[in-house]
Amino acid sequence: MSGAEFSHWVEVRHLPVGELALAASPSECAALARRFGLVSVGRLEAKVTLAHAGEAVQASCKLTAGIVQSCAISGEDLPVAIAEPVLLRFVPEAPAAAGSEEEIELSANDCDEIAYSGTRFDLGEALAQSLALAIDPFAIGPDAAAARKRAGIVSEGEAGPFAALTKLKKGE
Repeated sequence: MSGAEFSHWVEVRHLPVGELALAASPSECAALARRFGLVSVGRLEAKVTLAHAGEAVQASCKLTAGIVQSCAISGEDLPVAIAEPVLLRFVPEAPAAAGSEEEIELSANDCDEIAYSGTRFDLGEALAQSLALAIDPFAIGPDAAAARKRAGIVSEGEAGPFAALTKLKKGE
C-alpha cells in the first residue's frame, strides 16, 4: 500500500506506545473526496492502538469521518457521519513460491490481514480504505421519494398486473 492521499507510515520495530492520533489535513480530505467520488470529506480521524502479535501488528480504533456524498436518487448533497470500529492485522508478506499458482483458501479471520513488505506499513492508507468500505454507495436523502415520483419511477406495489385494479379500488 502506498496511497498518496493519506499516508502515515508506521515502523514495525518502533511501534508508538499508547494511542496514535491520526487526522487528515484539509488537502488530504480533498484528495480523498476526489478518490472516492464524494462531494467532500470534512474530516477523517482515528485514535489507533497498535500492538505486536508475534510478527504481526494489530491495529484497533474507531474511525470517525464527516462526508458529503450525492444522494443515489436525486443527486442532492447528503451529509453523512461515519463512526466505524476498525480492526486490522498487518502481517509480513509471505515469500511467493516460484512457479506456484496454487489456489489458497482464506478463513474469515484472514480477510482483515494486510500484508506489508520491509519493516513498515502505511496505516493511513489502510484507514482510507476502511473509510471507503464504510461509505454507503446507495445512500438516499429525504427528497428521494419526490425525485422518484418526478422521474416516473414507481414501487413494486404500484406496478405490475394488479396496479390498475388497486387504483380502481382506491377510486383514482
